[in-house]
Amino acid sequence: MDTKEKIIQAFKDAGKPLRTGEAAEMAGLEKKDAEKAIKKLKEDGTLFSPKRCYYDIQK
Repeated sequence: MDTKEKIIQAFKDAGKPLRTGEAAEMAGLEKKDAEKAIKKLKEDGTLFSPKRCYYDIQK
């Protein structure tokens, strides 16, 4: 499972918007690696930001 898949799974498991640090902790990743993956997933349209500093999976 690559970094992006781990991040996506963390958001699915949480079922609510998460901050980068929370997503990294749930996915078992370093925060900087999670930041890079979230940035790419946001550009792809997989994630969006419902409010400042929080991200959630696009439904």
